[in-house]
Amino acid sequence: QVQLVESGGGLVQPGGSLRLSCVVSGLTFSIYDMSWYRQVPGKERELVARITSTGGSTNYADSVKGRFTISRDNAKNTVALQTNNLKPEDTAVYVCNARRRRLGGSYTNYWGQGTQVTVSS
Repeated sequence: QVQLVESGGGLVQPGGSLRLSCVVSGLTFSIYDMSWYRQVPGKERELVARITSTGGSTNYADSVKGRFTISRDNAKNTVALQTNNLKPEDTAVYVCNARRRRLGGSYTNYWGQGTQVTVSS
């Protein structure tokens, strides 16, 4: 059974930092690209950051570039998102995603339950 379990969310003041973590089990972690998305009620799920299976490449949403950093540890089956200089508009449920491309071009996706990040004074 595949499980993605996020942690590290919470309430933080503007300008603060949080480190989100996602522990993955039930799949071969090292062959999956890993991503963090965020979800706000009434809005589409937004891709925040992605890291390739080897960790050799990352990409970020424009809104978080220079403030967020995604990393992974393939020995520990974990992916992290360091969030700095948080803004109220970063408030959302942050969800971990594992993705692998199939031979036919489609993707296998697994999702966590999410962790709430609230940025407020």
